Amino acid sequence: MLEFKAALSIASACPRCDDFRSDRINRHRQIGPACLERANNGHQPVGSQKTRLGCRPIHRTVSNGLNLRAMPQDPPRRIERRLSAILAADMAGYSRLMHSDEEPTHTKLAGLLTDAVNPAITEHGGRLVKNTGDGFLAEFPSAIEAVRAAIQFQASVKNLTIGDVEDTRIAFRVGVNVGDVIVESQDIFGDGVNIAARLESIAEPGGICISASAYDYIRGKVGVEFADLGEQNLKNIDRPVRAYAAVLAAQAESARPNPLSPPHLSIVVLPFANLSGDPAQDYFVDGVTESLTTDLSRIRGSFVIGRHTAFTYKDKAVELKEIGRELNIRYVLEGSVQRSGKQLRVNVQLVHAGTGAHLWTDRFDKPIADLFEMQDEIVSHLANALNAQLTELEAKRSELSPHRDSMDLCFQGKASWNRGWTPEHMAQARAFFERALFLDPGNIEAMVGMSISWLELASLPTNELRIL
Repeated sequence: MLEFKAALSIASACPRCDDFRSDRINRHRQIGPACLERANNGHQPVGSQKTRLGCRPIHRTVSNGLNLRAMPQDPPRRIERRLSAILAADMAGYSRLMHSDEEPTHTKLAGLLTDAVNPAITEHGGRLVKNTGDGFLAEFPSAIEAVRAAIQFQASVKNLTIGDVEDTRIAFRVGVNVGDVIVESQDIFGDGVNIAARLESIAEPGGICISASAYDYIRGKVGVEFADLGEQNLKNIDRPVRAYAAVLAAQAESARPNPLSPPHLSIVVLPFANLSGDPAQDYFVDGVTESLTTDLSRIRGSFVIGRHTAFTYKDKAVELKEIGRELNIRYVLEGSVQRSGKQLRVNVQLVHAGTGAHLWTDRFDKPIADLFEMQDEIVSHLANALNAQLTELEAKRSELSPHRDSMDLCFQGKASWNRGWTPEHMAQARAFFERALFLDPGNIEAMVGMSISWLELASLPTNELRIL
């Protein structure tokens, strides 16, 4: 054993042993004479050859007793992960405010982060992971504390900006999610972070939107009610995420009837884009837009912007939120038509005009036959799908309002129909239509819905009616 250790020590210090390659040999070669002197004490080379032959006895001893390739290597660094409550927030209208008044906006934002946001995060046991220019990312060990911090700093920001002009008032949108994250010293990563950021994008200014995973932890524990927004298709998230919106005092006030608020189920169909590269196809694309506008106007309770107004936006790069403000509408429908050989593809997206969030998308592929027949088929397919989708969206929106009117309740009744004509759904629909008629006895939509509900329930067997 002693002979082996001595041999290893000399071979490691030997500047002439090219077969024993290690970091120590390289260092000794750089040291030079001192290493040579130590190596030559009891380890003389044969003759004057400066080759590996001079190290033959020791090299043999080392190579026979040590397998260098079998030596254990340092294990790869383990990626740190943990379950966290992630809070993502951004400032609503940041680009517009920075463009119009850069320095005051930056100063106000910095002051709100210092005076309202950071103290709330610290008080509730969170840590500020990073600032993102127009927002920030924070991590908490508890979903309850994350939501409490959000509620606290949203209230503080509202109080600190209450005297500002509305067009220059700063408000944050907040998203909260619970998920597994990858932890680095200055950042966190993962699907859980992405979902929190996407939830923030669909929150109202001054509002809080949370995922179902966070809602399961905080339900009934934070002193604020949450409205179910249903399944949301979030950008770049491959599965629907159920979302909930906090019903805060500020939102309850803004939800009161306002003569300037967009009408129920108000929508504009923007001119579809012709992606075929053939100007001769413009007539077909414009025909799809016009026919779809006509069919959507047949949906009861809808408010559809006329084609002449809609076509003023053709080939113009205008932000959808700005279109929503100019036309005072809730929804924007946009799409494209592409022809390739004998195949035609139509893509369509329904967008919330207030937030810019994508609410619904669809794609229609069809072999090219008679173009007018195809146009009717495409429009019919999209109109039927949009009818159900818009009704469901209006029903969900009305659930958030503490001051639901008669038409809100009608949309909730229609949404119950669309979920299936079962005894339970028919009974739910009837109840909504009854309440709608109580608020507005002259509501024709509610009368029709009430009649249909009663006819369907009357056709059920007696034993099924007893359970309702």
